[in-house]
Amino acid sequence: MHDLTDGPARFRRDVFPAKAGLFASLAMTHQPKTLFIGCSDARVVPELIMQSEPGELFVVRTAGNLVPAYASGPDGVSASIEYAVAVLGVNDIVVCGHSACGAMTALAEEHDLSATPVISGWLRHADAATARVAAVPAAPGTPDVAALVRANVLAQLQNLATHPSVARAVAARTLTLRGWIFDIATGAIETIDEAAAAA
Repeated sequence: MHDLTDGPARFRRDVFPAKAGLFASLAMTHQPKTLFIGCSDARVVPELIMQSEPGELFVVRTAGNLVPAYASGPDGVSASIEYAVAVLGVNDIVVCGHSACGAMTALAEEHDLSATPVISGWLRHADAATARVAAVPAAPGTPDVAALVRANVLAQLQNLATHPSVARAVAARTLTLRGWIFDIATGAIETIDEAAAAA
């Protein structure tokens, strides 16, 4: 990996000049059309996957692409969702899981997380996904990480729908919720919905 100062210097020297007009415009306006909720995993880069320009995506990244169900009180993920929907007026929200997810692997393989209590507590937002996968018989001793990744995307979409700003916008048909899974090895995107998950 290069020195941390190399990237910004190369951006300013080699990239920014070609996009100076775009950045000048963005300095005065912020109108992304999509909220992309993805995993914090360094291999999953929303802007690269979507081939988007600066200003096109509003991005929230969390471990396991988890979305806490709505609750009153301060919460950075909830605040970002509300801002994207109620203030920016995004038209789409994508919840994107991915292959080889460390969070889902830890849950599927029942890793001991006692030394990392904050991680353990955060992963409770995937309880509905683990329960869904546990209800389907699998080969003994073979944790199905891929099935948990799929179930987790659906569970996070359900959590997302509990947010009042999201529920209002979906009811008004100004917002569409989408579930995706990104395959790191192939670059493919799989669309996930209730029918696909049941198959």
